[in-house]
Formats: sequence, structure tokens, C-alpha cells
Amino acid sequence: MKITEQLFGEFESRQVVEYTMVTDSGMSVSCLNFGCVITKIMVPDRNGKMENVVLGFDNFNDYVEWSPYFGAACGRVVGRIKDARFELDGKEFILEKNEGANHLHGGQKGFNSCLWQAKKLEKEQAAGVKFFYHSPDGEEGYPGNLETAVTYLLTKDNELQITFEARTDQKTLVNLTNHSYFNLSGHLKRDIAEHILQLESDRFLELGPDLIPTGKWIEAEGTPFDFSQGRKLRDGMNSTYEQNVLVGNGYDHPLIFSKNGENSILLKDEGSGRTLEVTTDQPCVVLYTGNSLEGPYSISGVPARNYLGVCLETQGFPDAIHHPEFPSIILNPEEVYFGKTTYRFFVNQ
Repeated sequence: MKITEQLFGEFESRQVVEYTMVTDSGMSVSCLNFGCVITKIMVPDRNGKMENVVLGFDNFNDYVEWSPYFGAACGRVVGRIKDARFELDGKEFILEKNEGANHLHGGQKGFNSCLWQAKKLEKEQAAGVKFFYHSPDGEEGYPGNLETAVTYLLTKDNELQITFEARTDQKTLVNLTNHSYFNLSGHLKRDIAEHILQLESDRFLELGPDLIPTGKWIEAEGTPFDFSQGRKLRDGMNSTYEQNVLVGNGYDHPLIFSKNGENSILLKDEGSGRTLEVTTDQPCVVLYTGNSLEGPYSISGVPARNYLGVCLETQGFPDAIHHPEFPSIILNPEEVYFGKTTYRFFVNQ
């Protein structure tokens, strides 16, 4: 196991560094101290060909100008907060509006657009980076000084472990995730329509016209949201089901895991033979099929278009502060926020 670093760019007169962890078998993960962005994950296909299976840019300035959260750590609160406001103990907090009237992925200066302190981790069986960020009281409207750590650890068994930790000195909100877009075809040879997704989720959250949960839980059975037996993502892209149409023909929904504790997700691409297994301690995963990726930019030489990547955003329920029936995302000073998600890649012949 080894880890290297190289200069990737400059942001606010400070160096942006790319760290690359490599296993003895050749799998590698590259990430930045800017937004904890994962730029590349190189894994073999069934023929042993190593290719990148996440969306990212070769040029740092593209992350600043164009990136729809490619590979980034998102927070303090991932997802949308309705009307960019919330109450805690009777006090109202006004957040930065960065998507119409709402607050998205932590605001204008979310964790995805900050420079983090970095510490390399080098072990016999693993290599990684631990990132640290101090979010001051009042940043983007949130209360409390928040100390956050994000760890990316690549093991000899080709597992990428991502852990989030946070501590606060005042009651606040925390809900963190990694926002990588996966495409298992490798080097964006195809879109993700033929990818097969399987997970145990019997319900999902209904979204309103603003793409924020209404509070209604919908049974997945009999809808394009039933992934219990595995289904191709194109089912949602081509569906006339109103929830699929609402988000731009596809998915952008919180899928609720059927059981508490650790849950697994399988994403397969039969063309390359690659399979991604995701295990998480989070209560839901937001499935986003890149319905709005089209734009005047390229991704590693490939013109941006919809459905080039799929996000599996393991997290707490979006907009939970406005829905008392959802699991709480409130963090108290005496508590430690902790979340862990593991990504394991393997090949089916």
C-alpha cells in the first residue's frame, strides 16, 4: 500500500493537492483537499483493464466553475432545506439560499467548496487521508462551531472506507455524505441506463415540485422504485410514473432501507463485469441518476450529458428538521456525529 501527492491547482492563493492511494493489486483512489473531492477510482474490468469509474475533471478550475458536486463531501446538511430556514428550541435560523428559495448541500460555501487540512494515513494493510475542517459559528447561517473530519481509507482488499465525524459546541444540524457519481462502464464509455441496482428498500420518500420530501412515505412495491430483485436504472428514466417524471425523468429520491443497522447496495454493469457493493450505517440512500448533468462542459474529454453517472448518497433523511417523524439530524454538544460507508469493487466474469 502506498500514497502519493501532487499539486492539482490553486484556490484562494492556497495549494490544492491531489492524493492517490494505491493497493498492491493496482486499484487506486485519488482525492483533493478541496471539498474532499474524489477525482478518480481506478478498478479493473473482467479483462483486467484499469479504468476510472467515477465522474471528475482533469482541470481544477472546472471543479470551481462547473462541478455538480462531483465526488465531494457535502454538508453541513446534505440535500435541500425548505425555505432555507429552521427552528431550534424556538429560535429561527436563516440559511443561505442557493437553489431558488431553498438551501442545498450546505449553501454557497458548503463543505464541497472549502479547503480542508489533510493528514496522510499509511499503514501496512491500508492507506488514506484524513481531512479536517472548522466551520465557524454562523457559517451559511448554521449555529455552533463545528469540527468535522472526513477519512478516506483504501484497504488491501480493494475497499474504500469513508467515515464522517463531527462535534459542535452548540445544538446544530448535521447530515453528511459523499456525492460521487459512479459509471462502472469505465472512462464514460456508456451512460448508466443499463446499470442494475439492487437493495432492500420497501419505501421511498415522495417529493414535491421543489424536490423536497412532502413527508409521505410511498410503498415501493409495484413502482419503478422497487429494487429488491434488482432492476435497470433505465426503468426510471423511461417511466411515466409521476415521481420519475417530476425529477426530470429518472431518480432523485431518498430510498429508505428496510432494516436498521448496516445495509448493502449492489450496482452492476454487465458490459464491463464490474460490480460495486456499498455497505452503510445510514438510514437511507438518495438515488440520483444525473438527470440534469447536461451542460456546456466536458468530463475528462466526454461532453456532459444526462445519465452519465449515478449517485448513491448514503445519509440521513433530507429536510428532516421540518419533519418530526423523520430520524433526527440534530447534533448536541455532548454528542459525536458518526457515519460510515464502505465501497467494494469486484468483477463478475
